[in-house]
Amino acid sequence: MKNTQVYTHLKQIFFSAVERVDPYKMIKNSITLKENMLNIEIENKEMSLELERFNRIFVIGAGKATAKMAKAVEEIFSGKITEGIIAVKYGHTEPMQSIKTIEAGHPVPDENSIKAAIEIEKISRLTDDKTLFLNLISGGGSALLTSPIRCSTGSETIQLTLDDVQRTTKVLLSCGAPIDEINCIRKHLSNIKGGKLARLLYPATQVNIILSDVVGDKLDTIASGLTTFDDTTYKHALKIINKYEIQEKIPLKVLKVLKSGADGLIEETPKRNDPVFSRVRNILIGTNYTALIAASKKAQSLGYNTAVLSSQITGEAREAARIFFGIAKDIKEHNLLLTKPGCVIGGGETTVTLRGSGKGGRNQELALSFLSEMQKNNEQTEDIYFLSASTDGNDGPTDAAGAFASLNILKESKRKSLNIEEYLKNNDSYNFFKKAGYLLKTGPTNTNVCDIQIAIVK
Repeated sequence: MKNTQVYTHLKQIFFSAVERVDPYKMIKNSITLKENMLNIEIENKEMSLELERFNRIFVIGAGKATAKMAKAVEEIFSGKITEGIIAVKYGHTEPMQSIKTIEAGHPVPDENSIKAAIEIEKISRLTDDKTLFLNLISGGGSALLTSPIRCSTGSETIQLTLDDVQRTTKVLLSCGAPIDEINCIRKHLSNIKGGKLARLLYPATQVNIILSDVVGDKLDTIASGLTTFDDTTYKHALKIINKYEIQEKIPLKVLKVLKSGADGLIEETPKRNDPVFSRVRNILIGTNYTALIAASKKAQSLGYNTAVLSSQITGEAREAARIFFGIAKDIKEHNLLLTKPGCVIGGGETTVTLRGSGKGGRNQELALSFLSEMQKNNEQTEDIYFLSASTDGNDGPTDAAGAFASLNILKESKRKSLNIEEYLKNNDSYNFFKKAGYLLKTGPTNTNVCDIQIAIVK
């Protein structure tokens, strides 16, 4: 098998996973409207709803995959939508007629993130028990829909600003905290996250169609749990701040909100027994696991003995790289886990603790760390190939989905005098692979179910 063919196979396996979780296709295949009856059937779970009960139907949402979701819903509900508005990442759009799209900042919110939240909050004031909301939610919603909290402690009113949220977000993204901890804090600094959107929309009926970008598919973490109860508290949020020792980096007003909430001076996010959730139906339509199974089937069709490790790989990207390399090396030397030719597939969402000022994302960092392991075991790395990439097409604040690793990439880096360890030290994986020539650029895929890692051993 030629080297170039292996890179083609890695891309084919990755794209088969992305194709499987195309939200437009999933919604069109799962949701039907017949004789004024809405029917939803996903993985043996069914629900029906008589639309005659409602005077108005609103479509709202936020996330990197929400445009494709909205496009499908618009076609299904042709002529029945009263008003619609969604917030998406810049460039992640689809043409639509009845649903307005606002492009906003991600992973750090911007002015348009505020604008989108204001417009959705405005729609929420039109609600009554004869209103139906179709909420379309996917990863990225935490940044794309931002409503900084305004709260009273009894003695004073605190209003956070966009700058407060932006500064806090940047600190959280750089400290190495996993997404559930980051979103715990986000929920307690927002007027709409942590189930507060569901509270705003009550007493309307809410059908929430959700695409998971969260390891374990926890509804209260996806987009910071806009429409589900929140088990976390202000005290939890403060503990996370203390855990990562970032108190000095967080704006004082943010700390004041969290401390006031922990002292019981600010109302908590809605909890499990809150009556607002009696009219809420959360429906999960796609996950990382779904994508991995499709990737596995594609790898098998290409002639590889295949194993799916897990859809819940977390932790530091560098540590995950060591694990993947160790597995690939065992397959190569001992046919352990699989006999050659083998393909090992995993997914989830790793983290990167920023130590340098370079450019990159968790997948590119993972691939560069894999290459570092190959460099340490140079004589044993022939016939090992690796790809780590984000299903949404944007790895971190870059225009690449991820990057490859292999022996010939290692040789190319040496030829160009690219010092792997120096680039890792500066968290500059993007520029390393840009110079080496092995970035994977897909453009926005308009889906989002975490990341996928693929290791092939010939």
